[in-house]
Amino acid sequence: MGLDFDEVAVTGLTKSYGATLALAGIDLRFASGSTTAILGANGSGKSTLLWLLALLSRPTRGNIRYGEYGMDDAAELRGAIGFVAHQLQLYPGLSGLENLELSSELYGVADAPRRIEALEQALGLAEYWTRPLRTYSRGQAQRIAIARALLHSPRLLLMDEPSTGLDEGSTDVLADLLAQQREAGAITVMVSHEVGFAERVADRVIRMERGRIRGDQP
Repeated sequence: MGLDFDEVAVTGLTKSYGATLALAGIDLRFASGSTTAILGANGSGKSTLLWLLALLSRPTRGNIRYGEYGMDDAAELRGAIGFVAHQLQLYPGLSGLENLELSSELYGVADAPRRIEALEQALGLAEYWTRPLRTYSRGQAQRIAIARALLHSPRLLLMDEPSTGLDEGSTDVLADLLAQQREAGAITVMVSHEVGFAERVADRVIRMERGRIRGDQP
């Protein structure tokens, strides 16, 4: 487990890729026990914001604070962050179980076998649990990615299109898991194109357009 914090504060956050302005100086705060959905068209800056919050990219200008900690504490903070990226960052030659076992070692998860078993049961992974990940459908791989992000009970959970490839039953399970995260006091920030799902699981909906905040509703 990484450093502990109860709030994430974004101030004047700007990100440029050459002449392209992906984020245009946004200010946001995310509180403990909240689930925020970020909506917007492709290119609106949603995924860029998640990568910055995950400390996998540096802003061009601006700052992110994780409680009393800042971006210079990235190495320690990453242990408190769970991330489901749109391009799943899993090892295709390993099974789903092996991906989680490796992740548990990297994060130093206490009682890892029990935690892995609980997620396997919750997400219904047993059917393909020991097969190489390269044989999985997108929905099956998505469930492994969700399990990995939750494995170390992160303080900050970041999810880019988490319901991609999931059937109705798996989407219901995801909604339940997100509710459990909120009850545990985690900070969840989720990007989605599915307005219905976002409104179902989030207590706050932010709309982005061209790197700017165009709406912020509880």
